[in-house]
Amino acid sequence: MAARVLNLACLSRVGLRSQHIRLPRRTLAALTFTPKTLQNERALGVSGLYRGLHTSPRWAQEAAKTSGDPQSYEFQAETRMLLDIVAKSLYSEKEVFIRELISNASDAIEKARYLALQGTQMDSSEADMKIHITTDKYDKTFTIQDSGLGMTKEELIENLGTIARSGSKMFIKELQEAGTTDPQSIIGQFGVGFYSAFMVAEKVEVYSRSRLPNSVGFCWASDGCGKYTIEECEGVEPGTKIVCHLKIADREYADEQTVKDVIKKYSSFISAPIEVNGEQANNIQPLWLMDPKEVSPEQHDEFYRFVGSAYDKPRFVLHYRTDAPIDLRCVLYVPEGKPGLFDLNREKDSSVSLYCRRVLIMNKAENVLPKWLRFMKGVVDSEDIPLNLSRELLQDSALIRKLRTVIQNRVIRFLFDKSRKDTENYNKFFTDYGIFIKEGILSAQEQLEKEEMAKLLMYDSSAKPVGEKVTLPEYISRMQDDQKDIYYLATPSRELAESSPYFEALKKKNVEVLFCYEPYDEVVLMQLREFTDRKIISVEKQMRQSKESVDFDTSEGSLRRSEANELMDWLKTVLAGRCWSVKATPSLESHPCVVTVEEMGAARHFVRTQFSQIPEESRYSLLQPQLEINPSHPIITKLNDLRTSNPRLAELIAKQLFSNAMVVAGLVEDPRTVLTTMNELLQLALEKH
Repeated sequence: MAARVLNLACLSRVGLRSQHIRLPRRTLAALTFTPKTLQNERALGVSGLYRGLHTSPRWAQEAAKTSGDPQSYEFQAETRMLLDIVAKSLYSEKEVFIRELISNASDAIEKARYLALQGTQMDSSEADMKIHITTDKYDKTFTIQDSGLGMTKEELIENLGTIARSGSKMFIKELQEAGTTDPQSIIGQFGVGFYSAFMVAEKVEVYSRSRLPNSVGFCWASDGCGKYTIEECEGVEPGTKIVCHLKIADREYADEQTVKDVIKKYSSFISAPIEVNGEQANNIQPLWLMDPKEVSPEQHDEFYRFVGSAYDKPRFVLHYRTDAPIDLRCVLYVPEGKPGLFDLNREKDSSVSLYCRRVLIMNKAENVLPKWLRFMKGVVDSEDIPLNLSRELLQDSALIRKLRTVIQNRVIRFLFDKSRKDTENYNKFFTDYGIFIKEGILSAQEQLEKEEMAKLLMYDSSAKPVGEKVTLPEYISRMQDDQKDIYYLATPSRELAESSPYFEALKKKNVEVLFCYEPYDEVVLMQLREFTDRKIISVEKQMRQSKESVDFDTSEGSLRRSEANELMDWLKTVLAGRCWSVKATPSLESHPCVVTVEEMGAARHFVRTQFSQIPEESRYSLLQPQLEINPSHPIITKLNDLRTSNPRLAELIAKQLFSNAMVVAGLVEDPRTVLTTMNELLQLALEKH
């Protein structure tokens, strides 16, 4: 048997005789040291000790064979195939083997604790309930040891000798019949985390001893090529130690800092302490598992910077837990800073990490939150989620959709509460992040879902001073008894909104109107369509659908009915090909005319996005604009006189009025086109002066 020399000369300082001891390789691998011994060793200046050895109450123990040669076993054919898939294809990153082994060690410790609480008689000698990891660059080894439940010989065969104790033959047969060996097709079928070690190890040794009374230790060893051996060993501590003899190409995992970085990434919140070469590597508390009332703002600030890789502070903190309709623990943050240009991109990765029982499953969990909430950072932990074999790809199941809906509804409720109780800060939030909420409404499929998000919208209102925004629920609470619809006006600024001819009629009636300043605001409200059974319509559409008519008999200074009819017929002729109809309206007071179309919002969106691709002669036939005139306005009454006294000037004025109205309506792609006849109009207007 291969042998090594362990130089113990330096131990003479503590009363031991200087000597060279030759120990078998497997014996050396089973030697253990306690943290206290390592501290003494450092204090005494002892050097040359083997750092890859784990800690134990006895500074050294010989794990020797007790009988004959080790027993050799063969993996079943289908198990060898699965092992090959696990080792070569299943995981996208080799570093996850550390996460898998730590998770298994944590599970073993939790099982031991549970059985102890149940009163099961166990060997609890020197149990520190920790996970110890040691690395050795010289020997290219990565060693992990836990003080958990441990395994008997039968359990070693069952748990390590067979990847799947049932169903493997059937599954492999199905793969072969389907003509595929796609590793992702075995997702959720087997628990094979231990075998990920073969991605980086040319040989794996497992020393284990069950904590059940009168148990003995065993060594399981395999190179992952089809066979494994099991032999009885003495001096094995209760629990399990795994020694990975690393491949040359993967010797980086024998580096202490590399291992610590992987632990920080995946296993920072494991409940059991994780020590790497004697130093604890997981110091951050899993805040999402704590009582929200017990977490301080300073703790949230620190945790936010850790999980969000951020340097600012959280603007809002949502920390909650629920067991129904799904087990869920969440800590979600809204960043204090404004979103950057790349944050607006829908392809941006999620900033929420998905955990299951404190173990990182997915660093950027795409399916857990809807796209519109991608600005949020934090952690989601659920024991109910379905995971794939490698814990890296989340299955998009009905349960995941339920999880996504539960989180979305909770976030909406949280933000809506903020809009009512912390109005100032919510206004700042909406200014910075309102575009994401509007995106959510546009992308939602269900009306109920859209209306839930619409509670968070805020707009300027004709009933409020400049800078004070209102929500849709607030608007509805102030609606007049006879008002059935919610009205909005899309315009570039408040100044233009308040001077708009479309706003005039509703202003006289003291009807509140929401002002939308961004082009996409109108698209959002069109997509929303209604809110709590009340239609959302533009003021232009309200004017077009109005059934009110002009009372020519009582309107002072107005054209007579016959004059108005003659003028409207004349305008239809002059504006032929551009204006589809002309009518008199009582809604205007200070404006001579307006243009209305059936769906003004959709028309404006069409003009902005499609007009350049359509010939000019076809544009008006698609829009079918209607000119509505104010028969009492001085310009209209004077225009009626000019029809006979100066036909050319009257024609130019009529066309200019129509062009101006099209600009005000936002239905002109390039406003410069309305100036083509302006000089001639001015020349004729100034001839008498």
